[in-house]
Amino acid sequence: MSPARIERFSNFKQQNRLERSDLILVESAADVEFRLARELVVDLWKQGKIDMETVCDAQPMLKRNAIHCGAPIDENCPICEISQISYVAYVFGPRLPAHGRCVSSKGELKRLNSRKTKLSAYVIEVCSSCGWNHLVKIASLGGAQNYPS
Repeated sequence: MSPARIERFSNFKQQNRLERSDLILVESAADVEFRLARELVVDLWKQGKIDMETVCDAQPMLKRNAIHCGAPIDENCPICEISQISYVAYVFGPRLPAHGRCVSSKGELKRLNSRKTKLSAYVIEVCSSCGWNHLVKIASLGGAQNYPS
């Protein structure tokens, strides 16, 4: 690939990259947050009641998706306290793969949200270094909901 083409591709990729605000959508009655459960798990780990292998058990594919498709946030991992964590979103629903669809761009998120069928988006925070992962939120997408673009 020519250097000019590589530069255009990298500029497009940066403009279309997901951010934290893209994945934490407008609140609806069906949305569920898991922040309190996260704090409980972290507290139990700090007290020594849960071992590191239990809390840092991310599958290799989830870690890869955090690196390549995730939205990095300005927060360090609560376990290793070194690496930055990323949010990874998987969408489930009719006419999507059984294992879900990993959302990798703003455009993809908008296309899924514009569908008439109801979909569920699972936002997971992942540390690609130690393997920490926790469900952050379940949000509803599609179904003729009008989220701001």
